Amino acid sequence: MQAFILDRYGSADRVRAGDMPDPEPREDDVLVQIHAAGVNLLDSKIRNGEFKSFLRYRLPLILGHDVAGVVVRVGSRVRRFKPGDEVYARPADGRVGAFAEFIAIKEDDVAMKPPALTMAEAASIPLVGLTAWQALIERAKLEPGQKVLIQAGSGGVGTFAIQLAKHAGATVATTTSTDNVDLVRRLGADVVVDYKKEDFANVLRDYDVVLNSLDKVTLEKSLRVLKPGGQLISISGPPDAAFARSIGASWVLRMVMSALSRGIRAQAKRRQVQYSFLFMRADGGQLAKITSLIDKGFIRPVVDRVFPFASTKEAMAYVEAGRAKGKVVVSMRES
Repeated sequence: MQAFILDRYGSADRVRAGDMPDPEPREDDVLVQIHAAGVNLLDSKIRNGEFKSFLRYRLPLILGHDVAGVVVRVGSRVRRFKPGDEVYARPADGRVGAFAEFIAIKEDDVAMKPPALTMAEAASIPLVGLTAWQALIERAKLEPGQKVLIQAGSGGVGTFAIQLAKHAGATVATTTSTDNVDLVRRLGADVVVDYKKEDFANVLRDYDVVLNSLDKVTLEKSLRVLKPGGQLISISGPPDAAFARSIGASWVLRMVMSALSRGIRAQAKRRQVQYSFLFMRADGGQLAKITSLIDKGFIRPVVDRVFPFASTKEAMAYVEAGRAKGKVVVSMRES
C-alpha cells in the first residue's frame, strides 16, 4: 500500500512517500480502508523525536493519528463492526499510521462515523475530540455554571473544546487573534481575549479550569486566572509523574518527568490550584459519545483545509506554521 513513511527521526525531509506492506488485522482488529486522515501537530513532534523517550516506535513508521474510512475486514473476535461500516478512530499509541491506504485498529478504539459528516469532516474529529473530552469531562468534571478558559480557541483542540464546554453548561473564555474573534464567538465563546490587544492574565479572574495548549509563559500566566481549588490542565507539557505512572514508565523516567514539572507544580501549590499534564488516549466508547453530540447538532467540525494524499508533507508543514483555523485533513479518495 501507499504510505508516508518516517525512516529516521528528524526534520520534514525524513518523511517520504513509499510502499509498505498491507496491515494484517489481529483477532480483535478491524481493517479500515482509509478515506481521510486528520493532520495534527503531534505528527510533527513524533517525527522530530520529541516523544521517543516514552513512545518507542519501531522505525520505519507511518505517521497519522486520525482516521475515517470503511471497514473491509474484521478479526475473528470482533462483534461490533462488519465490512462496509463507515467508521472513524484515533488509533492507539504504538499502532498509529493514518497516512496510508489501510490501517488495522483495535475494535475498542473505533466508533461508527457520524452519518451527517463527510469522511474529511469525520477525520478531523477523533484526536481533538478525545483530548477535549478527557480534559474537560473526564478529568476536570466540568459542571454547569463553572468557568473555563480554553487557550488558542481557533486551533484544532480549541474549536472543539469551546463547543464541548458550552454543551456542558460552562461559561467559556478563550484566547485568539483578531482575525479569529468572530469564529470563536460563533462556536460559543462567551468571553474572547484578543491576545494581540490585551493580556488574558490581566482581564480574567476566578476561573475553575484552564485548558492550556501553548508555551511555558502562557502556562505560568494561566495560574493567575484560576480560583483556589481550580485546575490547570496542559496538553503541551511539561509531563508529570502521574502521567509517567499511567504509561508504565521506568523509575528513572518517572523521576525525570517529575523534575520537568516541579516548577509549575510548586507554583500551582502556592496558589492552591492543581496542575496536571494530559496526553490523550484512544477510546472508542468516548468517541461514540462524541458521535452522539455531533448527531444532535451540539458539536460541528471546523476544517480549515483538505489536502490531497500526495500533499501530506505539505499538509504537515501547514499545520506546523500554526495558522490553521480548526483542523487540516488529507483525503485519500472521494467521500
